[in-house]
Amino acid sequence: MSRRSLLTTSATAASVLGLPRPAAAEPAASGTGSLHLAPAHQQLTALRNRRISSRALLDQLLKHHARVNPGLNAVVTTDAAAARTAADAADHHLATTGKVLGPLHGLPITVKDALETKGLRTTCGSPDLADHVPDADADAVALLRAAGAVIVGKTNVPPLCQDIQTSNTIFGTTKNPYAADRTAGGSSGGPSVSVAAGLSSLEIGSDLAGSLRLPAAYCGVYALRTSRGASPIVPTRGHIPRPPGWLTSSDMITLGPIARTAADLDLLLDVLAAPSPADGAAWKIDLPAPHKSRLGHYRVGVWADDPYCHVGADVRELMAAAVRAFRSAGASVDESARPVDFAASDTLFQRLMYATASATADDTAFAADVKAAEALPDDDPSALYLKSRTMRHRDWARADEDRQKLRAQWAGYFAEHDILITPAAPTAAVLDQTAVPTPQRYITVDGQKRPYFDQTGWLNLAGPVGLPALVMPAGRTDDGLPLAIQIIGPYLSDRTLIAVAKLLAHTLPAAPSAPALTA
Repeated sequence: MSRRSLLTTSATAASVLGLPRPAAAEPAASGTGSLHLAPAHQQLTALRNRRISSRALLDQLLKHHARVNPGLNAVVTTDAAAARTAADAADHHLATTGKVLGPLHGLPITVKDALETKGLRTTCGSPDLADHVPDADADAVALLRAAGAVIVGKTNVPPLCQDIQTSNTIFGTTKNPYAADRTAGGSSGGPSVSVAAGLSSLEIGSDLAGSLRLPAAYCGVYALRTSRGASPIVPTRGHIPRPPGWLTSSDMITLGPIARTAADLDLLLDVLAAPSPADGAAWKIDLPAPHKSRLGHYRVGVWADDPYCHVGADVRELMAAAVRAFRSAGASVDESARPVDFAASDTLFQRLMYATASATADDTAFAADVKAAEALPDDDPSALYLKSRTMRHRDWARADEDRQKLRAQWAGYFAEHDILITPAAPTAAVLDQTAVPTPQRYITVDGQKRPYFDQTGWLNLAGPVGLPALVMPAGRTDDGLPLAIQIIGPYLSDRTLIAVAKLLAHTLPAAPSAPALTA
């Protein structure tokens, strides 16, 4: 028997026969008294059928917040009065017109504190923004409201989203819902914990260097980094950083849904995938539907481990279980072909990330960085950061050309493969290191110390080339921590990745429910 019994005999049989596994792939609320803990699509069905009112669902959720959130610190700003007003308005509209406001009619949800919300404090974890109350919604938040969502509050992030764990001096540390000594990940730690703990059925995360997918993996929930070409498929204006009032954002950042089921990713993607308001009059985004309905129809690439970012024993076993699941379903599985060179891709990603992050540096600090970079030899440990941060436009244009060549390599790979399965992270959630200075942090993989930022190595494969990438729970460690895999697909295959995750959810074991879901 394996260390975690990743695939039970009955689940394996179900996989071979193409049947759902015996254990339910998603939790179902019994009656309406616990409907706040149900997946979003169940809540919305109940709202539309008037089995529950938006106000009643909101009040259930707020009671759950009062019980659970103090121990997790995921939701850091709330406005219950405004949420009740919005819920009452949704109920009145449905009662008087018989029509819903939109696909998220009356659904109470939380929003990452990096996204500006009109009239509701948005700090992005920065003391400089502790009292910032926007006068306009971020474009993505506006899409939520237009779809009928009820905004309950804001979820915690590290300062300016610049860490891969979630803590700041305004609100403190967000706890992992499975183990208080483990990190929730970052920067979308608050959003992922909110969803995992039933404080919200849906969330929006942002992802530059795994900030959406790493916390989702550590907290046992689903998350999708959406496709990004010259423009993102989910508008990013109003995301901090950049500073409030800026109209541009990083050329690699994306926004995407977080949920407890793959079906709910689809639901929120329908709302979020939209052109920016300036482009909305001319075109719409119509993502291709998946063309295959069974796991056995897919051509699957698997990149289970790599010397550049070795994974631990639990993750290696998890990847082997995923391979068995695909092969049992009849899929074509290729474990040898590699789309790109891992190290070269990661170096290019870091260069582009450091370059785009310099846009908001003040003139004095940037001038000091330029001077320091010019004095450094290329092999200095700080050279990659400083020389990338201060590169000339000519150098950036050449790095961008390298990015386009890297995109072409991926496109060539996906001409022969439908999807690529990789680890989400080297291990399950690592120990929280909030009290440790960043240069002294590290992770441990199979007993060996490794650099702190190795946590996002696998996630960063998709970053520089704008590919969609989905993280889904797929098992647990012996001590009950969630494990996850990553599914990467070709540009604009976002819906295909969700379809694959739905199928896999009936084959691979789900992560255990967070204790707060039964609180």
